[in-house]
Amino acid sequence: MSDLPCFYAPETADHDPQFWMLRGVPSRNKETAERAERLLAGIADAGLTVHPVPPTDRAAMHEVHTARYLEFLRDGWAEWQKAPGAGPEVVANLHPQKVGQTYPEGITGRAGWHMADTGCPLGQHTYAAALRGVDTALAATEAVRKGARAAYALCRPPGHHADADTAAGHCFLNNSAIAAQTLRGDHDRVAILDIDVHHGNGTQAIFHDRADVFTVSIHADPSNFYPFYLGHAHEVGQGAGKGANLNLPLPIGSGDEDWLAALDRALARIRDHAPGALVVALGLDAHENDPFKGLAVTTPGFAEAARRIAALNLPSVIVQEGGYVSEDLTRNLSSFLRGWIGVRQPV
Repeated sequence: MSDLPCFYAPETADHDPQFWMLRGVPSRNKETAERAERLLAGIADAGLTVHPVPPTDRAAMHEVHTARYLEFLRDGWAEWQKAPGAGPEVVANLHPQKVGQTYPEGITGRAGWHMADTGCPLGQHTYAAALRGVDTALAATEAVRKGARAAYALCRPPGHHADADTAAGHCFLNNSAIAAQTLRGDHDRVAILDIDVHHGNGTQAIFHDRADVFTVSIHADPSNFYPFYLGHAHEVGQGAGKGANLNLPLPIGSGDEDWLAALDRALARIRDHAPGALVVALGLDAHENDPFKGLAVTTPGFAEAARRIAALNLPSVIVQEGGYVSEDLTRNLSSFLRGWIGVRQPV
């Protein structure tokens, strides 16, 4: 394998979500299969090789997600189709607060329970694609466990907004959390560094009361940006996990200087945590031309970030999160990967 083995499962292209809504206006979902095509071009541009993804042992998936949620993802679409007048995708029209509420039996109620927003419609092929996304993350994890210093997983759909029991923001299964949980089998402590423009709220929620997985997220300020309700600086973890979560929200429109300064703070805290391995939740949507327009990181900024993260010299699984269709998406991934492999590890 190359210095940075890369993995992708083409079956994930079967996930083709249609529905999305912003400020009451329905439109085409942003999480399209074209994203993967542009990211594959970025891998090729960086001179790296894409390896096939074998079936994997998904034990960590069952540790990260609840059984009833996995059952909903598996069976929900077929049940939805039996309902009178059902649309082609499961799109919840209920979003309960859950606290003190009772888990429903019917598919309409369960859709609301397990879907936090309208950005994650469940289609006929979504669950199968999401499972292959998990396999992709686990293939990269296994490469690292077998001695690769780093490996990249082109996961689709992304995962960091999904918590143990809920889909959200294009995400169904939390690939980064599953990779970290798997790495815990080899290391007492693991860190997750999320540099997506959106806060990794699902990842934070999964590990919020644990000290063994240190979660760090650099993102656009959620005061007026998705996911809104989590991602603020005062959230530091709870119970045993107090102090094991770090959020570094940045003002909307922040560029390289502020973003890289936040990254340096994150890397210092990761060093203090002294993990045995790292998961990088790689969002490329912090770019200045990404459709979501949250931050204004440049293409060279991604290369510099990669150099700084790789310099931690930790076994690292790089899991693809966001980064939406734009002319720059291919260049941004290539820039990050080239920056990473340009760092030579000490012998």
